[in-house]
Amino acid sequence: MLDLHGRATLPQARILIEALAPLKPLFIEEPVRPELVGRLDRITSTSTVPIAMGERLYARHEFLQALEAGAAVVQPDLSHAGGITEARRIADLAEMFDAAFAPHCPLGPVTLASSLQVDAVAPTFLIQEQSIDIHAGRSDALSWLVDTTPLRPVDGSVPLLTGPGLGLEIDEAAVRQAARDHRFRSPIWHRSDGSFTEW
Repeated sequence: MLDLHGRATLPQARILIEALAPLKPLFIEEPVRPELVGRLDRITSTSTVPIAMGERLYARHEFLQALEAGAAVVQPDLSHAGGITEARRIADLAEMFDAAFAPHCPLGPVTLASSLQVDAVAPTFLIQEQSIDIHAGRSDALSWLVDTTPLRPVDGSVPLLTGPGLGLEIDEAAVRQAARDHRFRSPIWHRSDGSFTEW
């Protein structure tokens, strides 16, 4: 899997994907910016590499547009795209197009547990992204749980969460403390010429 994060233009993306095709990637994620999702067919119609879109799409109609343009994998972020209910609807939409479902989840354990609940019932579930403990400088979000066992992988997979609610017990005191200590702000990125850019 390779994430271009929308950094390529349509012509650049086509060149990159063609060059990467011999490596047989599972998919290439966000080859173009989300606002160009309606033009994604200019890539999907000429490539054998599956294209994934969705971490920066926010509504079902945007996912429909991506699927109609040939997206092979949809990646809703439950924190952006309406939570569990809307993600389930997006999963059903993906099934109608025979597209895979692979939720985006760069956040903490609650979002991950929510994603896992949808994954368990999504007919075309492929893979679950998660980023607990991989971002330098961020606190260990698992410390917000009373028991981390439900999210521990077994043979590369997280077992189905069967506890009450999402299957996790939150340490409310730890969350309150983290909220008091919270100083994170989205970074402001600049290009080498000083102009603003997105992350």
